[in-house]
Amino acid sequence: MVGETYEYLVVGSGAGGAAVARQLALRGKSVLIVERGHPQPSLGTFAAGTRFYDVAPVTNLPPRSREGVTMWRAFAAGGSTIAACGNMVPSLVEELALTGISLKDDIARVEDEIGVRPIDSGLLTSGGRALAAAAAELGHTFSAMPKALDPRKCRGCGHCTLGCANGAKWTAARFVDEAVTAGARTAFGMQVETVLLDDRGAARGVRARGPDGSVDLSAEVVILAAGGLGTPPILLKSGVIEAGGGFFLDLFVNTYGVISFDGAGGRGIPAPNLAHEPSMALVDMEHRLADGFILSPYINQPRRVRFIEAGLRGFALPGERTLGIMTKISDETTGRVFADGSVSKTVTAEDRRRLDRGAALSRQILIRAGARPESIVVTRPQGAHPGGGAGIGRVVDAALRTRIEGLYVCDASVLPEAPGLPPILTLLALGRWLGNRLAA
Repeated sequence: MVGETYEYLVVGSGAGGAAVARQLALRGKSVLIVERGHPQPSLGTFAAGTRFYDVAPVTNLPPRSREGVTMWRAFAAGGSTIAACGNMVPSLVEELALTGISLKDDIARVEDEIGVRPIDSGLLTSGGRALAAAAAELGHTFSAMPKALDPRKCRGCGHCTLGCANGAKWTAARFVDEAVTAGARTAFGMQVETVLLDDRGAARGVRARGPDGSVDLSAEVVILAAGGLGTPPILLKSGVIEAGGGFFLDLFVNTYGVISFDGAGGRGIPAPNLAHEPSMALVDMEHRLADGFILSPYINQPRRVRFIEAGLRGFALPGERTLGIMTKISDETTGRVFADGSVSKTVTAEDRRRLDRGAALSRQILIRAGARPESIVVTRPQGAHPGGGAGIGRVVDAALRTRIEGLYVCDASVLPEAPGLPPILTLLALGRWLGNRLAA
């Protein structure tokens, strides 16, 4: 690895990085994947989550923006897809087409390769069905979420965001494995700090810090795919001073409500809950264009996570009698990522309006489903799909090239605006698109 020169060096193994590395390796190119995290030996528990989530070592608290907004991401083979819910919805396809990037064919190929389909209705629980029925009574529609999820392997643990212990949920770690089978090399536990430049100012590799100190890794082309929080600092330290602005988080809040036993039909009958349903099994997109938000049934299973997002009221919620709905918005791209990795991201007045409208509707649905009005809890704003810090037209061009020769970006950093939808499918297609272009 050290002392070798690769044709392509890919920084990060999430959706964009794994897809572009796999495509290049399948086309016979020499590829090195450099990943800050590690392959995960086990998944599906809170303890496993503390290994791959970006959290403080003692408190297990995730980082926050300077303004206090919680930011979720993961370091692992497969990147944050390990912690995602397996949702595969095309997002920003038309917006990217306006920049000259047409992904329709690549999206179709990816959907076929990873098995995207609406979630099997047999995986829905009484909680999901109760929320769908309540929404319908109020004139709204929850539809099956498209997912890369094998219903034959799903055991209904509800721990999707802690990683799938049964391998039912597809993650980008599978593309990493396929890239390795095709000849790619991997370097795990390595945090890239900067891009190395030759005498002409072109990219010639990266400097990374690992368990044994700093090492220089050489390549003819470098592709940054370290994620919306990881890529901008590398660009800034590498002299791309226009990076970092236009940052978004795809902000969301969760609205929870507790079902009374009486409302569930009497004692002895389990109350509707989401404890054993795949996360975000349903989705209501009818408000996205007019009001900028989507709704999806969701509850964070570990009490400790509910404490992080809602304090003692969240911690006290009884998981077996709690229903929840996530409001996810397309937030304004007013944030900034700095060279030291810190982030400025506030909840703007428009962001708050969208979150409040979604939470208000969620409250109505929860109460109609049997939640006690006094039990309703709305979490603090948080985000899990960071991006925008290397936007197309500002930092990279329509070929995803930076102004540094031989340096590309292929992750959510390049997205021109917040999708307000799960972005993984689009990022997988973008990686496939870029890999084919580079290998041609």
